[in-house]
Amino acid sequence: MPQTPQYTPKPANSVQITQILSTIPHQLVQGDPSGTVSGVRQDSRQLNPGDLFVAIPGFTVDGHRYLESAIANGAAALVVQDDRRQFWQPIADAHPQLTVVSVDDTRAALPEIAAAYHDYPARKLSVVGVTGTDGKTTTSYLIHAILTAAGLPTGLLNGVEFHAGGQRSRNETGETTPEADVIQAKLAEMVAAGDTHAILEVSSHALELHRADQINTRVAVFTGLSDDHLDFHQTRDRYLAAKLKLFESLDDHPGSRAVVGAEDEHHPTITGAHNGPTTIVAATPDTVADVSVIASARDARGSDVRVVTPAGALGARLPMPGDYNLGNAALAAGAAWSLGVGPVPMQAALNELRPVPGRMESIEEGQAFTVIVDAAATGPALDLALQTLKPHVAGRLILVFGVAGERDPIRKSSMAAAAAQYADHTVITNENPRSEDPVEMVDEIAGHLVEAGGESFDVQPDRREAIRRAVSMAQPDDLVLVAGKGAEPTLIYADRVEPWDDREVARELLNSLPTTRLSQ
Repeated sequence: MPQTPQYTPKPANSVQITQILSTIPHQLVQGDPSGTVSGVRQDSRQLNPGDLFVAIPGFTVDGHRYLESAIANGAAALVVQDDRRQFWQPIADAHPQLTVVSVDDTRAALPEIAAAYHDYPARKLSVVGVTGTDGKTTTSYLIHAILTAAGLPTGLLNGVEFHAGGQRSRNETGETTPEADVIQAKLAEMVAAGDTHAILEVSSHALELHRADQINTRVAVFTGLSDDHLDFHQTRDRYLAAKLKLFESLDDHPGSRAVVGAEDEHHPTITGAHNGPTTIVAATPDTVADVSVIASARDARGSDVRVVTPAGALGARLPMPGDYNLGNAALAAGAAWSLGVGPVPMQAALNELRPVPGRMESIEEGQAFTVIVDAAATGPALDLALQTLKPHVAGRLILVFGVAGERDPIRKSSMAAAAAQYADHTVITNENPRSEDPVEMVDEIAGHLVEAGGESFDVQPDRREAIRRAVSMAQPDDLVLVAGKGAEPTLIYADRVEPWDDREVARELLNSLPTTRLSQ
């Protein structure tokens, strides 16, 4: 596989305020617009001296309440929203030498400002955007692997990691798709590192809230839609409409393509959302498609597959179990095909694929049973994960799961229903309760589990103790699935954020088992 040279990020550029505001309507409140700034930030805590601070009205926190904090941290200029004058005018009056600019909508202005500051990095990259309810992260990893195997220097920005110039770092933002200032900075890092392509995981929140503006998508991939995030979008139609923004944006770039599954119920809608071509993919035999990934044999660790393209077909090993991962691989192959990549790099990428962090990732510490960590955090995703594993478990399928707080309430009942149907024993615990009461949450999930017919379960709000309970009770031939967080690096409570990694906790607890529980 080709090696990408290491790189050192360039120092921050100094850019004139007038230059980065030239494409958006704005009003100079005070100060010198010919002055320069050395960065763009919407989080006052991350602001460096000389940066421009864009105050974003959020759902729980309004950036206009942190203007003094931004000034204290060295903000060289402020961009504020017209209708928040009661917050910013007294501060502007108190700092008459500070440049202050007002706009109608700071959230919509942020991607324009950040892109202009970084000299529009997405225009220098072939960007693949991946959206859908489930499968985004896995599909983005697979596309990245195929393009890299094809010798194309490729960056990655998904809910788990950032890649630029062959270097990886964790996504510590807690967001599937970060805010626009972070996205544009990461795209600029990719350009500076010599990357020619970029893979972005694009959430519906990002599309609705302008985070994904100015990413200049050339290939848009749709992984499917299920009932989730309706607490934010209210209806399924509005949820789908948010996703469609990515495909509608393709019309701004001649030659751009969409990628969608042949049997996806939204296939006609995706195809009709833009005027350009669509690459149709399939993961089932005898389905008419441009690109297919068809399994010839399956087991608990993956599938033997045949990758079929108009340029030929080759056999490969997909080291990820489940029909849904065949679908993810087909979407990835279709995206790569849309960029001119043939079947040989596809074969090489699948055969050499490193474990996708927290996606059906097997944890091996010499134990006599199987432990898998997966990010399934919705009812349909957990249902698929359990369906996939169940036929390959000779003993019991032991499940550890919780439901994220401040998310669509339907997750509690739908995930409990999946557990009741497929798990032989369930340990109900917490997963990012946020402002919800952790004890009340697990009790509510237990109630849904009983309603769905579940009988064998424990309730343990402490996630570490829940995983300990599962691995302590596991016997040879059992399989323990720790679901919901995957490779997420934190546990989020109302009053604190704790470092966390299901995989590392599982390894630690497995290593604490008596030697009699280890494989001989």
